[in-house]
Amino acid sequence: MIRVLNFLKYFVPFSVVLFVSQYFITQSLATEHVFFHSVWSIYAFNIIATFLVYLLLIFVNKEFKDFTGFAFLGTSLFRMMAAVVFLIPFIQSDVEAPIIDLGAFFIPYFLFLFFEVYFTILLLNKR
Repeated sequence: MIRVLNFLKYFVPFSVVLFVSQYFITQSLATEHVFFHSVWSIYAFNIIATFLVYLLLIFVNKEFKDFTGFAFLGTSLFRMMAAVVFLIPFIQSDVEAPIIDLGAFFIPYFLFLFFEVYFTILLLNKR
C-alpha cells in the first residue's frame, strides 16, 4: 500500500500537468485541425494503463520477486497491443494530417512509459 501511495504522490501531479498542457496545446491548434481522439480519451487510456501495469508489477514484486522484470516486459507488450487496438479506428479512417494525431497520442504514451520505467527501476532496485 505504501508503494502505491508513493507512486500516486508523483503520478497524479505528473498526469495533471501533462493533461493540462496538452489540452491547451490542442485547443490552440483546434482552429486549424480537428483531432481524431480527444485529450480526455488519450489520457484516460494512458492513466489507466500505467496505473494497472504498476499495480500488477507491485503484486508480482511482492509474490514473485525474481519475475518482476519479466512482468514489466510482458505488461509493456500488452500495453503496446492495447495502444494499437485503441488506434485502430484512427488507422482505418481517412484523416487529413495523421502525423499531428499520432503525435497527440504517442508523445503522452512515451512520457507515461518513461514514468512507468522509472518507478519500475525503483521497484527493482529495492530488492
